[in-house]
Amino acid sequence: MSDRQVCVIGVGFTNFNSITPDIHWKEIMYEACKKAYVDAGIDVRKDVNSFITCAEDYWEGFSIFDEFVPDQVGALLRPCCTVCGDGLFGLANAYMQIKTGRLDVVAVEAHSKISDLLTFGDIMLHAFDPRFERPVSGPVERPNYGGSPGYTPEAPKPLIGRSDEKERIHPYFMAGLEMQHYLKTTGTTEEQCAAVVVKNKKNAFFNPYSDYEAQISIEDVMKSEYLFKPVKRLDISPNVDGAVCFVLADDKTAENLGIEPIYLAGFGYCSETPWLGTRGMDAGYATKAAKMAYKMAKITEPREEIDVVEVDDRFSFKELQHLEALGLARPGEAKQLIEEGALEINGSLPTNTSGGCLGVGNCFEATGLQKALEIVTQLRGHAAKRQVADAEVGLAQAWRGIPSGSGAVAIFRRG
Repeated sequence: MSDRQVCVIGVGFTNFNSITPDIHWKEIMYEACKKAYVDAGIDVRKDVNSFITCAEDYWEGFSIFDEFVPDQVGALLRPCCTVCGDGLFGLANAYMQIKTGRLDVVAVEAHSKISDLLTFGDIMLHAFDPRFERPVSGPVERPNYGGSPGYTPEAPKPLIGRSDEKERIHPYFMAGLEMQHYLKTTGTTEEQCAAVVVKNKKNAFFNPYSDYEAQISIEDVMKSEYLFKPVKRLDISPNVDGAVCFVLADDKTAENLGIEPIYLAGFGYCSETPWLGTRGMDAGYATKAAKMAYKMAKITEPREEIDVVEVDDRFSFKELQHLEALGLARPGEAKQLIEEGALEINGSLPTNTSGGCLGVGNCFEATGLQKALEIVTQLRGHAAKRQVADAEVGLAQAWRGIPSGSGAVAIFRRG
């Protein structure tokens, strides 16, 4: 493997919106990629050697998504592949391609057009084990929440997707079980998880591409209805459409382009068993991925060496759980950090300064790239009112969501 260093030379993204009926999924991919190529100052038809898109056929609504990628990302008649996973897995793939010494510039794109999918809950349920897990979802006699958390005829806007019309429990029941486990084992309270929601939606006000900013209180979160107890409506990240593209290159290419690089210093990934009965509820995927990333980036004291953090917070408790799993907080300590203000933009461990999934939205396979985008923006010093002072090293972490045990971690360092 080559000793060349790999760095980010360009990023591009769209706004993130709850629904985009007027825009085709190819258009959001094109917009993000075009912006990234302009940001990098390259000609996509001459300078990009390889292209990666991160997509799940289920979310796209049709199979063999690879065949629909080349045109809008500029990859016609050139190497192009699809990583069926989060965008951070795609960054790892691009890193390895460049480290071979055979490729100098690789583009990585990920997106969500989940608003086109009318049966999100059913698709997610299909990923559960058909014999032992899927039947747990019902049918049962209970209120049908329909398309959104707390769905009623007066509030029909779809946010998390129905399971089906036979009043089945939505697959997010797993989040309720995991949150119960986390609260019980760490002594964390629902109010402390609610504080995560308040913080992240407040941070989203300073992020121009976020869609779910709000000025709310812990009391507001606590008053929102229980959906998958103890998970409440406002504990859940709503689904969102959007796209992100990264352009990676070796350090010599970055120097020739006159770009101040942001180095991809380390990464790690883990895919645990998909069967719920054979894995724990302690985010082991994040712990294992972090160990790989820290070793690669030569980080021995994560809490002391990392300046800004973006972790997966599709459910409010997940932010606290992931901080502990990553070794950025001791087991059970994250609840104190949120109460003390340590996770605020000006705190000792700024976390989800972008607004996170709770403020930006659930980006599905683009989640990792959205979080990496925030880290790169912070390290470049371009985060405006949400800028973390003197940020030199940042960490982005993503989880593929229920019911998977897959996650990834990427560490970036300013050159």
